[in-house]
Amino acid sequence: MHPKGRLAGLLVVVTLAALVVPQTFDYAQAQERVERRSILQMLFGSRPRREVREEPVRRPPQRRTTRKKKSAPRAIVAKPAPVVVQKLPDAKTVLVVGDFLADGIGEGLVTAFETTPGIVVKVRANGSSGLVRDDYYDWPETLPSIIAEEKPAVLVLSVGANDRQQMAINGAKEKFRTEAWIREYQNRVAEMASIATKGSVPLLWVGVPPFQSSSMTADMIALNDLYRSGAEKAGGGFVDIWDGFVDEGGKFVLTGSDINGQQVRLRGSDGITFTKAGKRKLAFYVEKEIRRLLGDAAASGNLQGTGELKDIQVKAPLANEEIVKTQPISLADPELDGGSALLGSEARAKGNGKSPRDRLVEKGEVAAAPAGRVDDFRMDKSAPSAEEPQSAAAN
Repeated sequence: MHPKGRLAGLLVVVTLAALVVPQTFDYAQAQERVERRSILQMLFGSRPRREVREEPVRRPPQRRTTRKKKSAPRAIVAKPAPVVVQKLPDAKTVLVVGDFLADGIGEGLVTAFETTPGIVVKVRANGSSGLVRDDYYDWPETLPSIIAEEKPAVLVLSVGANDRQQMAINGAKEKFRTEAWIREYQNRVAEMASIATKGSVPLLWVGVPPFQSSSMTADMIALNDLYRSGAEKAGGGFVDIWDGFVDEGGKFVLTGSDINGQQVRLRGSDGITFTKAGKRKLAFYVEKEIRRLLGDAAASGNLQGTGELKDIQVKAPLANEEIVKTQPISLADPELDGGSALLGSEARAKGNGKSPRDRLVEKGEVAAAPAGRVDDFRMDKSAPSAEEPQSAAAN
């Protein structure tokens, strides 16, 4: 064949192959992706391809959520009703008068004596009253009628927490704690104490406590000195409650120990008023003095465990002449005739005062063993030993 014809035939074959190969490659590529070889790989060969294994993606373990079983509803336990103690017809009356502080003391005293049948607590207080504004509430004028109406056995008085203000004296207004103000206030305290103790009624003037304001606390210290001197001059008593509402350094506290020693809130958020526990602590100081003054009337009538003892009769002890005296009877007396001599009254045989040990050490004498003892080595056991009396051998 002519070379030109052979070349033309080769071109035709290459052209047909070029048209067929793309279709085959596309089909094979669609079936499996073939990696192309570079010139270096064609000359020197290629290393076997490592299969890259994809590590499985580890998912965090799912937490199992366990549903809480619904518990059965708790049974509501009803609190026991407070014990209501019937007051005695002749119960003593404790009268509490004064401002808002007296109102709190009275509330605490009602709780303190609620189980005491011999004491009744009456509270006649005016929260905004004092000894300065007699135009608002005049205690020297109203107190005698209150005492005559209630007929108290003990009068508890607490007033003065509202008196940090100017006072009208002879038509002129005097500022707080000036010399004229203090002089007039002393007169009013003395008048109030004299009215309270009239008729020989025991007076307990309760001092004012500290407050959150430092200036107010300083003023209360000065007023307490006036209340103490005025009450004691009139023959009454002064109840100091200051230490119950300050810390060890003498500073005001909102929270402190209650009457049981537990840490509780004693004062309100304003630093002036008292909580229920604080009122009970106020009354605790006064309660002790009331029980001291009233004595048997302050005894509680429902002491635990005494209900079954009320019917027991206690008899007086026997007199000496009613006691029958008998002589002792000897256990060795077969006739039980009651001998006139006490047991062991016979005279004992006198010895030389030497014990067996002394005789052994001094003279080498060994005391004969009594009959029947383990160290009795006599041949004739029936014969009496040297230590036995002849009367025993005769028997």
